[in-house]
Amino acid sequence: MIGSPTQSGMALRVAGIGLLLLTWEFVGQNGVLGKLWPPLSVIVSYAMEPSSASILLRALHFTAVSAGSGLLIGSATGVVLALLGLLWPPLGQGLGRLAATVNAVPLIALGPVLIVTAGREATPIMIASITVFFGVFIAASTGLASVRREQADLLTVLGASRRNRLWLLQIPNALPMLVDGLKLSVTAAVVGAILGEWFGAPGGIGLILVSAMQNYQIPLLWSAALLGAMLSLVAYGFLGALQRWLEVRFR
Repeated sequence: MIGSPTQSGMALRVAGIGLLLLTWEFVGQNGVLGKLWPPLSVIVSYAMEPSSASILLRALHFTAVSAGSGLLIGSATGVVLALLGLLWPPLGQGLGRLAATVNAVPLIALGPVLIVTAGREATPIMIASITVFFGVFIAASTGLASVRREQADLLTVLGASRRNRLWLLQIPNALPMLVDGLKLSVTAAVVGAILGEWFGAPGGIGLILVSAMQNYQIPLLWSAALLGAMLSLVAYGFLGALQRWLEVRFR
């Protein structure tokens, strides 16, 4: 009996992940890429040691809080500016250019400036919010503007005000696309938080990565890198599930 397309797709994803993990273990055990590429089993064993796990979990908590805070700040800023551009069309073009300009600034150049102005603890949050802002702004602007003409005309005929059209039609219509933007931005938030931690934050995965590189602690380096990747994948998967629910609910 042939399974459903969803089950087949899940089976293929699981098989692909399993093949990747087995290949990683084979490459590490046989030294194909040298001593700097350890087997996955060695990394997992090291990460599960009580002392290592304590360090990694504290770093994960710091980075998750910074990335989450940056995601909230960047998303809120992007949505608010997208709404302003919709409500005042002459302002929309200028806001679009502002968003593009902010997105074009190299984050590596902002790090030292933010360390001096915002402080060590706030820098990862600020960089994460900047990485999130542009994607959410574009997704929200596109979603708010992609309303079907017949739907808008129907509400207008029924006497709906501009505010009612916004709340009853445009915002619900924009939610799936907004979550799509968040899904793409959440990984950027994690990367931005880790990058911000490189500039001297008091904790986080980025701090461990820098310290492990400087002290040649290869298992710690790989453990921290995998932990950051897992954080991004979990957040991406959660938002992907939320997006599918919204698409069913509002379309």
